Parts: sequence; structure tokens; C-alpha cells
Amino acid sequence: MTARIGYAAGAFDLFHVGHLNLLRHAKAQCDYLIAGVVADELLVATKGRSPVVPLAERLEIVRHIRCVDEAVAETLPRKIDTWRSVHFDIFFKGDDWRGTPKGLALEREFAAVGVEVVYFPYTMHTSSTALRRTLELLNSGAQERVTLKSLP
Repeated sequence: MTARIGYAAGAFDLFHVGHLNLLRHAKAQCDYLIAGVVADELLVATKGRSPVVPLAERLEIVRHIRCVDEAVAETLPRKIDTWRSVHFDIFFKGDDWRGTPKGLALEREFAAVGVEVVYFPYTMHTSSTALRRTLELLNSGAQERVTLKSLP
């Protein structure tokens, strides 16, 4: 029997329990787990914003998660192109893609090359977006206090 290789992609910015849940669930369904950490430039192109934590640091964090066997920088915009360079049997994705045009296209492309797509539930109580908003609020509050203190 050959080992089943899984691939879980993500920004993994401001690493939180939702990221850990995704990686743990993924590892439970494969023998070898590769985590694709999305490159800074690709995040800007796809999400319109830079990550808070740079790629080299995000790779280092993810590489040291016990359930991750290998961490690679994801630099290609199309997942099928990533598959061509990394080669995996199962692609893990958050269920926010399920049933969407992007998700359906992904399933079709991967079905053509024998890759199974497995969706995991999105962790609702935490997200990098929520953490980023909180940081922005904290930073704006700190700047406001500094401005008020400097007034005569």
C-alpha cells in the first residue's frame, strides 16, 4: 500500500486554533501532510492585502507543528499547478469553498488527475480576519491616545 499524501494550503497568518484544527484534521486523513504556506505576493494578488507575518516566519511556524511533515511556500496561483510541482493525493480545504464556483472548478480539475478534495468546517469563533481587525482597533486606539496626550 502506498502512502497517501495530503496537501493543506493556507496563509497561516496570525496562526490560531482554526489553522491548527485544519492541519490536525488533515493529518488524520493522510500518511504524510504537506502544508502549503501562501506567499506574500500571492496573498496580495488574491486577497488584496499583505500578511502581518512574513512568509519566512509563517513557514518556520508551520514547519514546527507536530502534525505537519513538510511545509512549502505556495507561489503558484492555480492549485492544479501546485499539484504538478508537489504531487499529492488529497487536497484539504475549508468548507467556505464548498459549492462555490471556485470550489467546483477545483473539484473538476483535481478529479481529472485523481486527487480527492476534502472539506473541513471553518472554525467560526476565530479567524485571521477577526484578529487583524482587533489589532487595527487596538492600534487606532493607541494612536488616538497619543494624539490626545500631545494636545496642550
